[in-house]
Amino acid sequence: MDIDRIEADKLLTTTRGVRRRLDFKRPVERSVIEDCVRIALQAPIGARDEKQHFVVVTDPEKRAKLADVYRGIALPYIAEREALAASLESGDPNADLILGNLGLAKWQAETMHEVPCMVLMAKEGRVEKSDTFTQASFYGSILPAAWSFMLALRARGLGACWTTLHIGNEREAAKILGMPEDVTQAVMLNVGYYTGDTFKAATRVPAKDQIHWDHWGAHA
Repeated sequence: MDIDRIEADKLLTTTRGVRRRLDFKRPVERSVIEDCVRIALQAPIGARDEKQHFVVVTDPEKRAKLADVYRGIALPYIAEREALAASLESGDPNADLILGNLGLAKWQAETMHEVPCMVLMAKEGRVEKSDTFTQASFYGSILPAAWSFMLALRARGLGACWTTLHIGNEREAAKILGMPEDVTQAVMLNVGYYTGDTFKAATRVPAKDQIHWDHWGAHA
């Protein structure tokens, strides 16, 4: 076995979605993106279904247009969530949690045009009218590559933030980039070098509470 388990576990448990710590001033080299895509394409796929595409956007004008598309979906959504938080009783911890997350989300929306590199991951075909099996198979052959891409970036000192809200206006985003109508966008990753030293593992629900042994709800 030639894998350093400690280093592998560190990579897997400290790859966070990066927003505020992206370096907006430092460009992302094409060679770095190419290396990370090469690695991402080794992710599991179904039946050699090699129809994944990485649309890399560094042009400032196109980044600004994509950010506008994102804001058109994100800001109304954020306003709805803010109204929900305001409707909760005073002192409700859920209100503080919602507002804390929304503050970060609003900052991301307002500054998205400054991100040096956006990578839209897409796949040939359309499945929105298909059955659950077809949809699961379709996205199961591209989303693992998106995660591998984030891991490869992390190993090279770059961060990424996983976003999907722009898909609410997918056709406008596709128009900006000249993407065919028979291609489905799965995720957009905002990419840049991260500032600071490193990351730590996030607070998550204990694994034992998420494992079901042989039957739903059997946690022991």
